[in-house]
Amino acid sequence: MVDEMIERSQAGSIIVVEGKRDVIALKKLGIPGRIETATHQSLLVFAENLAQDTTQIIILTDWDRRGDILAGKITTYLQNVGITPDLAIRKRIRSLVKKEVKDVESLYTYMMKLRKSAGYTD
Repeated sequence: MVDEMIERSQAGSIIVVEGKRDVIALKKLGIPGRIETATHQSLLVFAENLAQDTTQIIILTDWDRRGDILAGKITTYLQNVGITPDLAIRKRIRSLVKKEVKDVESLYTYMMKLRKSAGYTD
């Protein structure tokens, strides 16, 4: 999934997260493109601004109750301006990490633990 996010990011998709730590974690995972935080302005204004820049938007909010609500609201606002954001990556990550990882900011640490347990040392 990280490879898919890298590829989509390089192709111009904007990834939407909740906070600065989420941005840092994704950058550490090698995701090069634009990552926007959804928590510093009105969600309606945020969605409208995103819609002016691209139609390719990946919502990657945390998989807790707050993240679910945020993802739902952003999705609704984007759909009102004719954009259907991608929620599939968020759903797949959520189902893979289950209770081990509760938020986006913990993904980098989780991935490094997986790599270490698999014997990767780079």
